[in-house]
Amino acid sequence: MNSWLTVAAVLLPIAGGILIPILPFRRRIHMEWYIEALVIATSVLVWCLLLHRPEELVLLRFTDQIVFTLRIDGLGTVFAGLISVLWPLAILYSYEYMTHEERERPFFMFYTATFGVTLGIAFAGNILTMYFFYELLTLVTIPLVIHTFTRDAVLAARKYIYFSMGGAAFGFIAVVFLLYYGGNTEFVLGGFLGSLPGGLNFNLVLAVFVIGFIGFSVKAAMFPFYSWLPDAGAAPTPVTALLHAVAVVKAGAFAVIRLTYYCFGTEMLIGTWAQKLVLSLAMFTIVFGCSMAVRETHLKRRLAFSTVSNLSYIIFGAAIMTTAGLAGALCHMVFHAIMKISAFFCSGAIMHQTDHHFIPDMDGFGRKMPWVYGAFTVSALGMMGVPGCCGFISKWLLAEAAIGAGTVWTWIGVAALLISALLTAIYMMTFVVRGFFPGKDFDYEKLRDVRDPNWKMILPLAVFSIAIVGFGLYSTPLTEFLSRVAAGLI
Repeated sequence: MNSWLTVAAVLLPIAGGILIPILPFRRRIHMEWYIEALVIATSVLVWCLLLHRPEELVLLRFTDQIVFTLRIDGLGTVFAGLISVLWPLAILYSYEYMTHEERERPFFMFYTATFGVTLGIAFAGNILTMYFFYELLTLVTIPLVIHTFTRDAVLAARKYIYFSMGGAAFGFIAVVFLLYYGGNTEFVLGGFLGSLPGGLNFNLVLAVFVIGFIGFSVKAAMFPFYSWLPDAGAAPTPVTALLHAVAVVKAGAFAVIRLTYYCFGTEMLIGTWAQKLVLSLAMFTIVFGCSMAVRETHLKRRLAFSTVSNLSYIIFGAAIMTTAGLAGALCHMVFHAIMKISAFFCSGAIMHQTDHHFIPDMDGFGRKMPWVYGAFTVSALGMMGVPGCCGFISKWLLAEAAIGAGTVWTWIGVAALLISALLTAIYMMTFVVRGFFPGKDFDYEKLRDVRDPNWKMILPLAVFSIAIVGFGLYSTPLTEFLSRVAAGLI
């Protein structure tokens, strides 16, 4: 295929999104058709590119080292394929949700443009290009976080800016280091840094790696830079689902994997104090996020702390620094996206239909909203790691990789995974049980106006639920593909 089609896939949703406030739509449904057609066309183009990979495209060349390139490799295929499948469903869901919100056109402009920016991160051919789109992702999502302009939204957006820019500054230190000492900065599985560069002190190289790792992991909400994510729940639910399941947090995890496996290289890092430090941070975050979710009564904030925990599953897998660890991390990246976007869309449907936000106020809703609560139950079982759901597969692969690494640190990680599974069962199933079984004396008459939303919200939830169970029962082709990507065979 023509390499310029890669640019087209990135620019199509950005340019098409910019036109949304300008085009003279006579009716709202015309805008919906335009946006859905735009997003589906982009997803179709992305899949054509993934199936027929074009050659690398050099967009700008400032020096031999400072080059902007787009290239589709195995890791980029996983990320781009994931977001191109989820985005059309997210757009469909948002039509119904945004009917009660103001400033729809600016919302959909930034929401659609974010698709293209995220594709830019997936298709980046080197660390500098990825960093450019990584920063652009922050800028294009700020208006989404602040969309309602409530006090909570303004404070959340301010914190999001501080954390994102601060983390990016840390990441930039690693980028400059790699540009100066790495020579050719194109992503190569195994790393392009090679042996100790320029006679530098080895501990200095490890320190730069840790700084970059922590900087990029800010978007993945790893401890101690996690608090922006629960606060971002002040944004509309389609935005929080975007932040928590698809684009922003996954971009952080994706960047961490790029830095570890495709820049520094695990051969240099494995067994060092740097590996032990990032493993410790990931393991602590896994348990910490679950613990915070158990004590949280606001539904979206509870799910946000769940994301804090589950994103560190991916970071933990990457920090194992083995092929099996990377395969497990990629598997959880895909499956967590499906499970968590379903859970957030369920919470958004409940809030949209009832205007209730706290779990104690939602007793008995399960029998009045069976489709929404049924989908939430499926996602809850998946995140708990119940066999038959896709979450079991990814957690099994992560545990298997940790045991296979055979170190004390990775065995501690297995214990963290088990503790997390227990706490996840508590904070997810508590909500489900209260929804379906509020008690014998519960007065259902006061819930007479509570009902499931229309098909625009139900259809994505049904698709996600089928995917959670489907991949749980038969995921071999996907896991084999991800293992080949982790091994550098794709």
